[in-house]
Amino acid sequence: MEQTTGKWKTVVILFLICVLIAVLPLAINRDSEFGGADGAAEEAISQIDPNYEAWADPVLEPPGGETESLLFCLQAAIGSGIFFYCFGVMRERHRHQKESNS
Repeated sequence: MEQTTGKWKTVVILFLICVLIAVLPLAINRDSEFGGADGAAEEAISQIDPNYEAWADPVLEPPGGETESLLFCLQAAIGSGIFFYCFGVMRERHRHQKESNS
């Protein structure tokens, strides 16, 4: 029982570290700028049609371009973590079924 409690403490500590890694740059770098693909696309559209108006607005406007990149990377990391976790579960399930049928 004590091993399980120790594992949960480790998981909670690692989760809090991940949250800090995601939140601290949002709080510290308020005016960061980074030119990405969205900015380049916006410039290209403005050159083609100067009267163009976007038909959708962002739900949450990040404080800077670096923050937007950070959130995108965080989203990709979470998505890949979920994907590979499910992949591992399916692989182990298949392995256990194969062993039980033998």
